[in-house]
Amino acid sequence: MAKYKIVWMPGDGIGVDVLDAAKIVLDAVAIDAEYTPAEIGWTCWEKYGNALPDATVEILKNSTCGFFGAITSKPHVPGYRSPIVRMRQLFDLYINQRPCKAYPGNPLNLKEGIDIVIFRENTEGLYFGAEYFPVPAGLAELEGIKGRIDPAETAISLRVITRKGSNRIVRAAFDFAVKHNRKCVTVVHKANVVRKTCGLFLEEAKKVSQEYPGIEYREENVDAVAMWLIKNPTSYDVIVTTNLFGDIISDEAAQLVGGLGFASSGNIGTNLAVFEPTHGSAPKYAGQYKVNPMATLLAARLMLEWLGETAKASRLEDAIATVIREGKKRTYDMGGASTTLEVAEEVARKL
Repeated sequence: MAKYKIVWMPGDGIGVDVLDAAKIVLDAVAIDAEYTPAEIGWTCWEKYGNALPDATVEILKNSTCGFFGAITSKPHVPGYRSPIVRMRQLFDLYINQRPCKAYPGNPLNLKEGIDIVIFRENTEGLYFGAEYFPVPAGLAELEGIKGRIDPAETAISLRVITRKGSNRIVRAAFDFAVKHNRKCVTVVHKANVVRKTCGLFLEEAKKVSQEYPGIEYREENVDAVAMWLIKNPTSYDVIVTTNLFGDIISDEAAQLVGGLGFASSGNIGTNLAVFEPTHGSAPKYAGQYKVNPMATLLAARLMLEWLGETAKASRLEDAIATVIREGKKRTYDMGGASTTLEVAEEVARKL
């Protein structure tokens, strides 16, 4: 029996292409795993009216972790909800871990030396899923809302922040900093305006920080961080923030180190984790094996690290870094002409 049961979820569009690349590399690194295919995404919605089918949920319940490609998300489709958001909440994958590292030799780096890890709360905030249109009578009567809106002509999305959610994501960021010899954790918020929810998040962050006297603690407004990431990204080490803020600044930080073709992500809970590149499904490129697989290969590195296969994770990162530095195999976004699979095969050779 295989040591690990990994749910294999290509999803839509180029999700198939990049997961094919990942399989080449995972086979080369030789982990003892059984890969179980499962459906997810827009094609599932078209077939079943459910973007995260019950069968996939059951497979995930009996797995070690999941590996995911990409989905097509279409707004304004009645009843449709992101299967990734639903998966995060269903399995309480409260940590979204996003490394943003400038590997030497990448022509798309803003500058060398960037090495940021962003921890984004993954289950609450504005993505909690409590949205109303029209506004129910009870909500319309709340202090601060009553008399200021026409309930029939207003939509409301609730930003839900809890002590538990705030405490555990900040703790995860500090634990990571200690484990990986990081020096500073920056808490990103907007408590000067969004006083109740960001205020609670900041209050819990301050409490947690006191348990880690060896780690520098900083607080910064999200708009200032958006500016300073461009001006001086090497001043950041570990960042922790709420769901929407984390979604935005992690994509911004990814662009500093090559764009979404280099942006990997781990959705991590107590008993399950799902790893993914953060790019979309790019339907126009589906099946062409044209896109950059590095984000997916870096997601595989995150998965190996989470599994405790730290030596293999390190070997894989070294191989990826070597291929980037040498520049012999590059996809079109990096100015090259190599295919998705050719890049993966080059990484496998370095392994």
